[in-house]
Amino acid sequence: MQAELKSLEEKVTQIARMCQQLRAENIQLRQQLASAQNQSKLLGDKIHGAQTRLEALMEQIPESAE
Repeated sequence: MQAELKSLEEKVTQIARMCQQLRAENIQLRQQLASAQNQSKLLGDKIHGAQTRLEALMEQIPESAE
């Protein structure tokens, strides 16, 4: 009986440790996701700005006469 309780205690301790590790990993992954989403937004804004400038430049090019 004592050995079974000791084994159960060790398993509970191991599960608690794993839970803490998973929480820490989850926090880290959420931070990485937020960073990636921020970078994606910045790149999207840059692409939109480049597209707007390109469209403005294309409007300045005269159409070729055929």
